[in-house]
Amino acid sequence: MFIDDFLDYLQYERSYSEHTLLAYRKDLSQFREYAEIHQEGVFSPSTIDKDLVRNWIVYLLDSGFSPTTVNRKLSSLKSFFKYLIKQNVLSSNPLRLLNGPKTKKGLPYFVKEKEMELLLDSDHFDEDFEGVRDRLILELFYDTGVRLSELTYLKDSDIDFGAMLVKVKGKRNKERLIPFAEGLKSLLQTYIALRNREIGIASPSLFVKKNGEPASTSTIYNIVKRNLKQIPALGKCSPHVLRHSFATSMLNNGAELNAVKEILGHSSLASTSVYTHTTFEELKKVYHAHPRAKKEGGSYGN
Repeated sequence: MFIDDFLDYLQYERSYSEHTLLAYRKDLSQFREYAEIHQEGVFSPSTIDKDLVRNWIVYLLDSGFSPTTVNRKLSSLKSFFKYLIKQNVLSSNPLRLLNGPKTKKGLPYFVKEKEMELLLDSDHFDEDFEGVRDRLILELFYDTGVRLSELTYLKDSDIDFGAMLVKVKGKRNKERLIPFAEGLKSLLQTYIALRNREIGIASPSLFVKKNGEPASTSTIYNIVKRNLKQIPALGKCSPHVLRHSFATSMLNNGAELNAVKEILGHSSLASTSVYTHTTFEELKKVYHAHPRAKKEGGSYGN
């Protein structure tokens, strides 16, 4: 009961996305099952303590979950207990000072500019409805840095062709405006005209399937994954890779960090700063190609 009430709170009062709600439900259900096994078949938040949660963390790690995934699950559980405090179900939070396993933060995957241009400008995409739609989806991710959920729920009314701005609704229901260039404007207009002619306007959603139904997050995710696989040696293929690629490309071409933060919709500059490390790694690779760097004692960086 408590978990369902918490999920309703996230959905109706905090406006969390369907994708996020599913993740919370999975994490909390997993913990409830573990607690029931170790508490004689009963799940009662008032009897949960640090030791039980620590043992759950060890169990997850032993089961093969990565520290990053375990920390996400722990974060879900902490949010749940904060909610119980707020609802006066509990008087204290047993997880307040509990830390998760340490993680080694790697640099985000991204697509190099030349590789992305080759993919988008090639004849890889068909000229039918699905081909035009799929290319636009990749272009929109790469040109604006929007999240998967933000792109999925775009409507025609969110596109301002006069001002050349797209309005997206991000985390915590916050809206922001992102500018776009002439090339993307042309692609958007071509797609909308083709969609209206061949599919009809059965939905206010910008992106639809051939049957006119709105394209789901999983549909769009698979479109991106399938097309990014055309790029050799790309370690990961997902919409978030294109978001990383957008940010990295912006910084590589002289954009201010604060400006990129606002476009991405980050609440903290620290979240955006990770891309400066990515650009620094690229600079080191370029330097290693310099003749002076190849000489003994001429290496730069570690």
